[in-house]
Parts: sequence; structure tokens; C-alpha cells
Amino acid sequence: MAASNVYLAYKRDTSQLLYWIIRTSNGIIKSATTPKDGGAQMNTTGEITVANLVALSRLIAKHITAVPPAILRLFRAVINARTATHQAFQQIVAENPDPAIEKSNLTHKHFIDALTEAFHVLGGKDWRPDKATDSAQVDAEAFQLKDDLDRLVLSNPFGALDLGRTADDDADQEAEQSDDEIAENGPPGKGPGTAPKQRQQVKPGKGKKGKRGKKPKKQQPMPTKKSHLDDVPLESYRIIQDTEGLITDYLMAVYALVHEWIDLRTYLQGAWRECACDGLNTAIAGAVSSLAVAMIQRSAAEMFVDFPGHEAYETVMNTITRGDPSKAQGVFTMALHRMGPDGGAETVQVTAIDVREQFMIHTYRDLMDFVDDFRKTRSGKPTKRMLAEIRSWDPKFDLQRASNQDRIRWRRCYTINWLYDLVNVFSSIVVQRNTGKGEGHVLENVDWSPAGPWDDHRRLFGLNEFAGVITSLAMQKEGTDVRERILPHHVFQLQCIVDSLMVSRGWSISPLRGHMLNPPPRKFRPRRDVDLFLDRTHERTGHGFLQAVTVLKQLCDGDAKLHGDPKRHEDIEGVLEGLQYDFCNWLGESKYMYGLNSIPPSRFSDTNANGLWEYSPFLCGAGLMEGLELAYLAGMAVWERLSEPIVLIHLHNMLLKKGYLKKPVGFFASLEQLFAPAFFVGGKLPSSKFSDAFMARIRAATSKRKEWDTARKSAAQEHDLHRIMAVDANRFFNIKSALVLYRQYNWNLGVIPDADIPLHSPLFMLRVAQTKQTIDPITKERRLEDTDLIKRARAEGMTDDTILGMVSLAKRLGHPAPVPPDLPPSLLASLPGDNNTTTAGPFTHLPQIPTPTDRNSLRTNNNSTAPHLPSSLTARDHLEHAKADLLIDITGELRPLSSFNYIWAACTMMMLFSMIEDDLAARRNRLYVRAYETDREWSRAKRVGLGFLAMVEEDEECLTVMAEAFEKGRVGFLAHVYWRGLEGFGEYVDRREAGREGGIDGDACSVM
Repeated sequence: MAASNVYLAYKRDTSQLLYWIIRTSNGIIKSATTPKDGGAQMNTTGEITVANLVALSRLIAKHITAVPPAILRLFRAVINARTATHQAFQQIVAENPDPAIEKSNLTHKHFIDALTEAFHVLGGKDWRPDKATDSAQVDAEAFQLKDDLDRLVLSNPFGALDLGRTADDDADQEAEQSDDEIAENGPPGKGPGTAPKQRQQVKPGKGKKGKRGKKPKKQQPMPTKKSHLDDVPLESYRIIQDTEGLITDYLMAVYALVHEWIDLRTYLQGAWRECACDGLNTAIAGAVSSLAVAMIQRSAAEMFVDFPGHEAYETVMNTITRGDPSKAQGVFTMALHRMGPDGGAETVQVTAIDVREQFMIHTYRDLMDFVDDFRKTRSGKPTKRMLAEIRSWDPKFDLQRASNQDRIRWRRCYTINWLYDLVNVFSSIVVQRNTGKGEGHVLENVDWSPAGPWDDHRRLFGLNEFAGVITSLAMQKEGTDVRERILPHHVFQLQCIVDSLMVSRGWSISPLRGHMLNPPPRKFRPRRDVDLFLDRTHERTGHGFLQAVTVLKQLCDGDAKLHGDPKRHEDIEGVLEGLQYDFCNWLGESKYMYGLNSIPPSRFSDTNANGLWEYSPFLCGAGLMEGLELAYLAGMAVWERLSEPIVLIHLHNMLLKKGYLKKPVGFFASLEQLFAPAFFVGGKLPSSKFSDAFMARIRAATSKRKEWDTARKSAAQEHDLHRIMAVDANRFFNIKSALVLYRQYNWNLGVIPDADIPLHSPLFMLRVAQTKQTIDPITKERRLEDTDLIKRARAEGMTDDTILGMVSLAKRLGHPAPVPPDLPPSLLASLPGDNNTTTAGPFTHLPQIPTPTDRNSLRTNNNSTAPHLPSSLTARDHLEHAKADLLIDITGELRPLSSFNYIWAACTMMMLFSMIEDDLAARRNRLYVRAYETDREWSRAKRVGLGFLAMVEEDEECLTVMAEAFEKGRVGFLAHVYWRGLEGFGEYVDRREAGREGGIDGDACSVM
């Protein structure tokens, strides 16, 4: 997926442009038969100066009749990016004179002038991109541009050039080559991806002059040896700059990063508001927040790889504010625009943003003050000075009546108190070992990361990595400089943690409107969804995870006695007992609330000893997210080791097809749909030969035993519980939920393989929206590239028109749009809805760096025609698709893999089999007697034997008893869902729309 960060897009465009210029000029130089063109030298490094850029452009212009439009678009994109930054810096200097920025502006101007000159030399002055009005045409052209760039950049750049040569010229040149050269290198212009090899020129006065004939072997270039340039990766093509140029690039990177975190922060505030006001499950907001934090982390890492030692948050902040936030206030503004009837935009409002708020300076100062205070004693108790400031935090403080400064102070007290609790809980195991057992661990040297030795002792769910970073900072000796270790994504994550509570109390921060206050929702509790998931008090039999584990252990003990093997389910029980213990003690609440003698009490003890959780929607959401992942993995591990799931599903299908059941049992019918490939070969339910279908699935699993055993051994060596229980090690139940999938690929949607993306899902739509398209020159019809995902979709019967309809929908994210009639109903349930936050970038003076396509950042209200969105979607668009995907996974009706209690489902299946066994035993049914008493081959798998014999012999009495048991135990899928119900995506959108405020989301759009 293309980079959405504006600086990374600029950097990518520049590298592609230089690749073409250097490779093309090298081809021209190499093909020259006489020294000319100013003695231009071959480039073997991929690096050039600004002056060389202009010189090489002039060289190319002499030999090319027409530069490809894709290259001119790249030129225009890079120029626009530099120009936008230059204008931003000029504005800064106008508001607040700064010699450093003024000097940087001169560098900018010189760079822009050189780029513009090179652009004009290559024909850009008179070039105008085609203005297509049809949305489909624009989209196709965007993909065609991407295809052109790939072809131009990655193929032979010189072979496509028209140097005014004739066929006779080519024939003469080929004749000059020796037979050996042609045999080894191919004819001119037809080598594998390189410029045509030319006869080496002999310098005047050295050796014999040009003589045709065979060259000595020692002068032959080795065919397998590459030039130095062939070893230079695309991303290493760059313009060599002096110190001022590097500073300018760093400023561009900083501005792009700040823009990204402001935009994503605004989006996440909207997600947490949906949790508090509209009932969105907190696990969804927690997962979306994890995606956003990972985006900021990746963007910073990719940008600052060119600026080692300058990636810390404080360095970024000092750069953008020039070391003084007070002077920076008023420099950065945000504009609100309204769409006019003619499609144009008019400026409605321009507002200076709150620099300290939007740049997260308040939160960073709170974090640093906490770290400095904690390190003074490392006792887990605030110093007297800090205590005097934070001890009076009141969770019932009236935010609506308070001043801005009072609200900020209240938030600061909360932040520092919460951080104290976080570190005290997370470090408790080591502190206890030191104080209780005298182990003497050196706190500043402890590895607090999830990969460290103490991660075996669960203390927290959802925020382990973040807690490890903060604990490591707090445990350093006083005076140690830790500022360089605090990265932008750390501050961003803490900001989002704090925002989640603020939003739940009716207070949010808008880049445009500042402090926004609403009455806090009365019924929202951060632990709302965690409590439903666990059901600690056993109020809803069949739903909560904790009670399910207790019941399943009892059933497993009974099954072990039936088979005469006390250790039959030992591994299952061990995993479940450990998970049950951790959930009881560390998810939603912790031992901390009951008091641990070795560490100080909670900083919130005066109001709620469980304040770490009760006052943090973010922690509850992130913790529930991880809890659902582990519950799903544990459920799949249990199902993998039990025989009941696969046997009963096959029996249900047979009884239904043969008429013993008049209608499907909803519980089993739903499982057949959700896990069809796990139960049946190819996911196809048989209508006859049921025993053959059953054995075919068993054989398919057995045939891959070696592969699965390798995966299982690998998983057993892992330290992380998520990897220990990875579904990749399962032979039957290896389908991945969205939560499992996202974590497996480190919350990076772009690297998820096509094979793991479910068809018709929002993630499928997102991937398809970035798939290359081609246009038939005759029919003008569009066709998608044959990726693995597209091939899968076609194999399922989807046409290109249907799939392309999804592309259109994907780009109108947040706007109801007409739905093509041939889209499947399953897709309609998963369409992403409108988002309820500010819809574009936050302020005007950050550089708008376009990509090769002409990107339109405006969005309109639902009653107007939405402008076309680009094929390269923004980070916010990715989050919106992911949120829709997660909604379907966690609370939706379409594919609710993470919402289902697989442990309770296993209990239901085992109890159903017990009913069948009891009835057949009383009747002394012959199949029962064989499977349970006489046939020794079934002694270790009696229920498998009974099911298989029933499918093979189709004994009337046995099948009748089984059908009666299914009828008596008839239950629906919802009987084992953690929540109080599931919803279609349309219902979710309608419910959210009903609670939305009017304002800038209704009839306007904001742009930077």
C-alpha cells in the first residue's frame, strides 16, 4: 500500500524521478560514439547534486523527442512539495523572524528553481495533464500512471528512448559488435534490463585506433558482473545536499509527522466518543488505536532513518516550535471550507491552532514530570511537592463549568496519578522479589519489555509494550537523561490514553474549534464490555469466559474417565486455567485494588482503588482487545484437541440432508458457515457419501501432519502467548480473526498477505482499491491486475465490474453512496459508514506534498456529490476500513469470529454428545456397543468412532436418537456470544448517525 505520509510520498517520488534521470542519462552517455555533451560522466552511486540534476536534464532533452508524462507528473509532484514547504516557512518567518529558517528558505528557493529549470528543459513548461471529468477515467489514469512509473523505473529506461536513430544505425551498431559480445550480451538494446552495451572507446594516443574485429577475451565484460549502480536500491537514489539542505529535509519530515499525528488523534477522539455515546465496543476503539500508534511509529522510523540521532520527540518539538512554543503560537492555522454549488470551495473560517495542545506538549511535560518525580525515590510514591499538586484529583469535577486552564490542570493530575499506578502495577513482580525475597534486581538494568524475562508473569493486558517503556524510563537513576528515548509514538499513545477518558467525560479537543464540551454520557462505564466478556458474577450463563472454563474443565474430567486416561486433557486444562487466572486478576481489575503490601496503594484509592482500569477507557479497550485475541486462540486450540466439534458438524449436516432434522439447528448452521474450510474439504458441505467427506477431511489434515508438527514445535518455543497458541499450528481450526491477523502482522495492514484477507470484507475493499487497473485501448473498459486476491474473488464468481464497484465505495469512505445492484448482500453489511470527526488535515501551514496523482483532499456533505478520492488512500481512510473490519469481527453479524465464546460452545457440544451416549447406552444400540465396548480401534476416540459408524452404516435407531438430541438441545449462535447481541453494519451506522452532533461534519470540510 502506498505511503500516506506526505513526506514519505515526497521522498518516494524524488527517488523514482532520480532513478529515471540517472539511468536514462547513463544510457545516453554509454551510447555516445564520440566525446561530447560536456564530458558528462556515468553515475554509479545514485546520488547527484542539484546542479547535476539540471545538467543531466539538459543532456536528456537533447536526445529525447518526448519525456513520458509519468515523469513530468513526478517532477510536478516534487516541485509542489518543495513549494508548499517553502511557503509554509515564509509564513513562519513573517510571523516570527528566525535566521535559521530564513537561511533554510534560501536553500528551498535554490532547490525549487533548479527543479523548475530541469522540469522546463524536459518540456514541462508547456505540458498540461489531461483533466478527466469521469470518476472512473480519473481512477484508471491514476493506476495507469502507477503502472507507467513501475515500467519506466524498473525496466530498461534507455530502451524506451527515441534518440532519433534509424534502423540502419542500429544495424551498423550491431555489426560493430563481435560475435562473442552478441552471444554473451545479446543485440544492442535487448539486454536483460540494462542499457545496450557499446564498444569501448579508445582514448587518443593510447593503443591502436578503432579497428573492427574480434576483441581480446580479457577486454570482454563479465556477463554476471553488475555495475555499481545495479547494486543501488531505488530508495537510495537521492540529491546530495549540504547541511542546510539536510535541515530543510528534516523540517519537511517533522511537519509531515506532526500533521499525521494531529489528524489521527482527532480521528481517535471520534472513535472513543462512539464508545461512550453510541455503544461502540471498546475493543474496536482499542484495536483502531493500536493501528494508529503503529502508523505513527512506522512513519517516524521511515522518515528519520535519514536523520539518525534526531528522532526523539523533544527534538521534533524543538524543531517545529523553534524551541519556544509561546512564539510558535499563532503561526499555525487551520482553515474550514464549504463546498459551493459549482464544486469549488470557499473559506468559512481560519483559526490559529493551540500549539501546546495539538503538538502534545502538555502531555509530554506531564510525562517528563512524572518520570523525574518517580526517579527521585523509585519507591512508587510521589514526592511531597508532587503530592501536593496531584492529590486532589476529583473524578466528578465539572469540566463544563471549568476554565480551559482548570481543565488542563485536572487532566495533568489524572495523567500523573494514572502513570504512577501503571508503573507500580507493571513493576510489582520485580519489586516484590526484591522486598520479599531479597533477590536484589537492579531496577535500571531490568528488561521490562514484553520480550524480557518478566513477561512470563502477567500484570497487565493491552498495554504491555507501552508500560514496559514507561517503567524503564521511571526506573532509571535520577539525573539520567532519558529524553532521547522518548519517541513521538510514545507521546502519541499517552495522549490517546488520556483523551479516551476526557472524551468519555464530554471534553474533546478540536484543531479548529479548540475545547469542545458536551454533557458526559451517564450510562458509560469504561469496563462495560470487559465485564460482559468475563462475566465475573456469572449473571449470564452461556456467555462469560470465566464460567465457561470452569464448566469445560468438569466436562473434560468426565471425558478423561470415560476413556480411562486421567491426563487426556491435561494440556487443554493447563492453558485454560492459566488464562482464567490471568483474566481474573489482571483484566479489568487487578490484585492492586485489594492492596499489595510490597507496593504503594493506588493513587485513586480515595475514590476507586481500581482507578487504573475504571478511569481509563483506553486500557479497558486495549485490554479487552488482547483478551478477545487470547480467548479466540484458546478456543481454536481447544477445538483442535476435541473430537466433538468436527464430528457433530458432520452429523448435523447428514441428519439435515437425510431428513432426520426438519430445519437446521442455528448454532451448528452458523458454525458451518463461519468455519466451512475447517470442517469440510474445500469448504463444501456434502449431500451424500457423508462418511467419505468426513474421512476426506481427516486425511487432508493427516497429509499435512509434518507441516503442522513443524509449526507446533516452533510455537512451543515461543515466549509470547499469542504465538504459543498461534492457529498456524492447527490442522483443522487455523482461520484467523481480524484481531489475530492484525497483531500477527504488527498492526500493519499493508503487509497482510492476500491469502489471509477475507473476501467481501472492508479490508478486501481497501486492498482492491489499491490494485493496479488497466484500460483496454479499444473498449475503454477497466480490468484489475491478476493478484492472488483478485483471482480468489473471480473464483468465487465475482466479476471485475463487481469488484471495481467496491473500489468506488472504498474511496467514498464515510459517505453513503449508490450501491451497484450486483454487489453481494454480504458486502452491504460490511460497508464502512460515515466517521464523526473532522475529515481532513488539521492546519494550513504544514506542507501539502502531493503524489504523482492529483489528490483531492476535500470531502462534502452527504447531500452533495462527493469529490473523487485517490487510489492511494490516507492513513485515516485505512483506519476507517479497519474499524469496519473490526466491527464485523467483534460485534457484527457477518463474520463475528471474535465475539463468539468457543469454550462455552465446546461445553454445549460435549453435553450434547453426553445426551446421545446416555440414550444409546440405555437402548444398547449396536453402534454404541461397538464404539464404546467391543471395537478396540475406538478405545481412545470413542465419540469419533460412534460418529463415523453412524455415517457409514446409517443405523436408523442411532440416527433417530441423534436427531432427537439435536432437537432437545436446539440453541442459536447468539446463546454463546459475549455481548447482548450482534448488529449489522447498517444498524451501527444508523445508530451512530442518530447521536451525532451537527457542525463541521454536516456541511463543510476542513483542509490544511
